[in-house]
Amino acid sequence: MSKLLETRLPLAQGVDITPELFNRLVRILEINLSAVDPDKTTGFNDDEIDELQFATGSIIFNTTREIHQAYDGNAFRDLYSHRTYPTGQGATFSIGAVTVTIS
Repeated sequence: MSKLLETRLPLAQGVDITPELFNRLVRILEINLSAVDPDKTTGFNDDEIDELQFATGSIIFNTTREIHQAYDGNAFRDLYSHRTYPTGQGATFSIGAVTVTIS
């Protein structure tokens, strides 16, 4: 076993982090992060979110707000800043007169 794993890590908010606990937490992150597919994240609207119960760490796509969110145990938090992309924009232009000379 390496020297790092034989020693205890510093206290984290008063909790002594043992190597076993640290390794377990890393494994939980690996499992959960690899399970997230942003293209296949389950979508819920605001009414469904209010009615359902979610586990801490759940990641959803809020279809009402059109943004990915994560549940922190108390509320859903946006994972990024929401951007509205313009739609229905058009452009009209002209290049003027064109003269073609054949010699």
